[in-house]
Amino acid sequence: MRRLGYLFAVAALILWSVGPIYWSFVTSLTPPNALVGTGLRFWPEAATLEHYGKLFGAASISQGNQVQSVWPQFSRALANSIVTSLAATLVTVIVAAFGAWAFVRLRFPGRDALFVIIVATLGVPAYTVMIPLYRIMIGAGLVDTYVGVTLIYVSAFLPLALWLMRSVYQAMPLSLEEAAWLDGASKLHTLVRIVLPLAGPGLVATAILTFLSAWGQFMVPLVFSPTLSTKPLTVLIPEFVTRNYVDYGLMNAAGIVAIVPPVLLVIFLNRFLVQGLMAGASK
Repeated sequence: MRRLGYLFAVAALILWSVGPIYWSFVTSLTPPNALVGTGLRFWPEAATLEHYGKLFGAASISQGNQVQSVWPQFSRALANSIVTSLAATLVTVIVAAFGAWAFVRLRFPGRDALFVIIVATLGVPAYTVMIPLYRIMIGAGLVDTYVGVTLIYVSAFLPLALWLMRSVYQAMPLSLEEAAWLDGASKLHTLVRIVLPLAGPGLVATAILTFLSAWGQFMVPLVFSPTLSTKPLTVLIPEFVTRNYVDYGLMNAAGIVAIVPPVLLVIFLNRFLVQGLMAGASK
């Protein structure tokens, strides 16, 4: 009975996690006239790539009208998502790598209190600071810019990255750094040449979590990226809903394409993600 309960729990978890993705994939392959049909079907009778064609450059016919491809808008939004996510990941990982080491190895007044205050910002709801942050960005001229969106992402994801990298450094023996110091290496040289290579899994885990968080952001770009200059996929895809028509097939096709980069990232770097998240667990 216990084994049966485990199997049932695993099956329910898989259904809960993979079910929506499968249903979105099936919808993306369903012809437009079959999307509003009656009856539940787990696979379309006549699968079609029409929605993907419309997404990647082909014109189509919908309700008797010719519908142009959304590829120009989609490609720009895809590029925006990649640029802002990678930029936020790079800056966050660099700052967290050096900042977390300072919180662990350096002694300065208020070190622990400052770290607690930074991590405590994780509990502040984003919408409570949205209006003052918007006014700051307007004054700085950073609304609808890559720099502005990246800075907001970094400020949001840096506390978690610092906490994770701090755990990684705490799990590393101090004797390695002390041996390098005795040989005449500076603290910066020791950090860059000895500590960071050993903290590689933690850095990769931090990068993955930051990239996934930035890639899935909706509220921040909805406010700070009003035009296609910096608008990401998470904001563009809901705009496929018009006043008189909802293109379910196109929305789901775009959603399937949008999840490919993060899925590939997790699949190929899953080993480093697990090692990084488990850093410090045995300390």
